[in-house]
Amino acid sequence: MKYKTVAIALIVVFTILLMTDYMPWQISNDNEIEEIYTQTRILMDTTVTLSVASSDQKHAYEAIDNAFARMYSVEMNMNKHDNNSQVTILNDQGFIPGADQELVDVIERSGYYYRVSGGAFDISIQPILDLWASKYRPGGTYQDPTSEEINETLKLVNHSEIIFKGNNISLAPGMKITLGGIAKGYAVDIAIDSLKEDGITSGFVNAGGDGRYMGSKPDGTMWRVGLQNPEKSEDVITIMRIEDAAVATSGNYERYFSDTAKVSHIADPRTGYPSSKLISATVVARTAMDADAFATAVFILGEDEGIDMIEELDDVECLIITTDKRIIRSSGFSFYENN
Repeated sequence: MKYKTVAIALIVVFTILLMTDYMPWQISNDNEIEEIYTQTRILMDTTVTLSVASSDQKHAYEAIDNAFARMYSVEMNMNKHDNNSQVTILNDQGFIPGADQELVDVIERSGYYYRVSGGAFDISIQPILDLWASKYRPGGTYQDPTSEEINETLKLVNHSEIIFKGNNISLAPGMKITLGGIAKGYAVDIAIDSLKEDGITSGFVNAGGDGRYMGSKPDGTMWRVGLQNPEKSEDVITIMRIEDAAVATSGNYERYFSDTAKVSHIADPRTGYPSSKLISATVVARTAMDADAFATAVFILGEDEGIDMIEELDDVECLIITTDKRIIRSSGFSFYENN
């Protein structure tokens, strides 16, 4: 199994599409019939679903194809498991000249998340993730790294050592980055932008739990998004009603460095140790990249610091599940449950 890095949305956040959602709606203005058209593909090592509302089937599928193509381009640049990706080249060589503008934009945006979270979100954490993974893969010790190993590796975790000169990007010696906490959200945003450019005004993109919802459904109601109960997969904790917003969740939920060791795959870049303060953090934000990054940051920060950070942000809300099974909401989260 491929090792997954920071900020993968691990709890299944899914759009609840009732049977009526697949039926056509009558649009009173021009008497056209709009239907929802959907395609699902495997991309970025997860399942990606695009759904759009349109009165023209051919146009709908062309728009979906265009959006998927934009997402593929993000994967080609930002997948660290691809030996030919720009992120892999940057990690291997410590420098990449003339990087794609999308990669530059995402790495620069990561600096914002780093600052707002007080360092809890840091894309330069890859050396720490590699250290833990090495201990729990075949041939490893199957024991936690020593404090000396962690402290030595932490010297390579320093977001300020990511240097830009135009589109040339360089890292300090030994540094590596991972965009696992934001690339998927960014790809979702890019897909939504593509759909809008093609004239789509109603639809959604969901990539393994990172979802962004455009407009309302053709019948005028909001999209309904359910948060799965971690203990009973057939149940939901809550149902959110979303319009022109994004939802992402970070948590452990059976994802570990090793099935034997059960060590959390999400590590705190400030300490070098796996995060264990929460079961999950779900964030609603304007963009999928914001929701993705802040969900990871909240998961690492924990109950008090995480909620405090969210309360300082505009148009961002969260719901967390603590290790003792308490459910805590930010001050504005109930808006999405009650509207």
